[in-house]
Amino acid sequence: MKLFTSESVSEGHPDKIADQISDAILDEILRNDKNCAVACETMVKNSLVIVSGEINTNVWVDLEKTIHDVLKNIGYKDISHDIDPDRISIINLISKQSSEIHNSVFDKSNECIGAGDQGIMFGYACDETDTFMPAPIYFANNLLIELSKKRKSNSIDWLAPDAKSQVTVQYEGNIVSRIDSVLISTQHDKNIPQEQIRTTIINDIIKKVLPAKYLDENTKYIINPSGSFIVGGPYADCGLTGRKIIVDTYGGYARHGGGAFSGKDPSKVDRSASYMARYIAKNIVAAKLASQCEIQLSYGIGISEPLSIYINTFGTSKHPDSFFINLIKKHFNLTPRGIIDTLNLKNAKYLDTAAYGHFGRKDKNFSWENLDMASKFT
Repeated sequence: MKLFTSESVSEGHPDKIADQISDAILDEILRNDKNCAVACETMVKNSLVIVSGEINTNVWVDLEKTIHDVLKNIGYKDISHDIDPDRISIINLISKQSSEIHNSVFDKSNECIGAGDQGIMFGYACDETDTFMPAPIYFANNLLIELSKKRKSNSIDWLAPDAKSQVTVQYEGNIVSRIDSVLISTQHDKNIPQEQIRTTIINDIIKKVLPAKYLDENTKYIINPSGSFIVGGPYADCGLTGRKIIVDTYGGYARHGGGAFSGKDPSKVDRSASYMARYIAKNIVAAKLASQCEIQLSYGIGISEPLSIYINTFGTSKHPDSFFINLIKKHFNLTPRGIIDTLNLKNAKYLDTAAYGHFGRKDKNFSWENLDMASKFT
């Protein structure tokens, strides 16, 4: 028996506000400039938004409108919810990408020809859930997605945007046997009794989202353990792009290369190669060649082909590693341009990825979640 825990954070969490602003700016640029170079970082504190990074494009972006729209979509309406989208201050520290980097990554027509940075990237899949994600992060994300739906539909009218979840899953061997504990901390309006919050969250969120077969009389429900949670968002904590990389991926269940995703155009292999590694791993598991699969890719800046490919099926496959390496080389173009074309990354809507995880999503916008290659492996 073992216990494993993953956490998630809502779209109103300050770090996720920053991620969404960075990706919204990227989307605005990509919409009119498919060959842009974007590395956009955001910091949010109180009503101040600092946008920085390196961007090469001729496209003009209305930062004030873009940031305003992100905040309104999250659900921040006015100062009663800690930040007023109509009264924000913006500092713009964006500069151009270094010509040394740009010339090593793009050709004269601004097409990506080499990796936008050096680094290592991981992708993972397993057969624990129907989205081929580890159960703890899958459950943690889904709890907050439901919380957001209830808040935005006004079904629970005292919910506010900032929230966190944490789910501890008990395994027997590698099989999910039960859920040991569920923790949700949610921002709320004033004068809401804690017992009302607890009862509502357990009955209308947790028991609606989590499979009943995994809940029992010993499952622990921990709701707002700090007590009142009225002040949230960037008034309670400073938000930074790229500070929730484990939430964005596999909840700690699989390894992470260390690079964040949001605000980066697809020439940045931190993002695009991680998407490709997930795509490959998911199709391998969907083809029933293994029940777990982790893939590592490594790149050097300005170099097209990966420097290495590593695969681990954790003893769940009858095939040797060499079989999978040959399969990957046969079916996948792992150059940055090949990844971009395969996954149509110049036309993705990256704002959709910036909350509730980049993986395990069922929206058609998430091309790296497609299972179109599984049938070709058998």
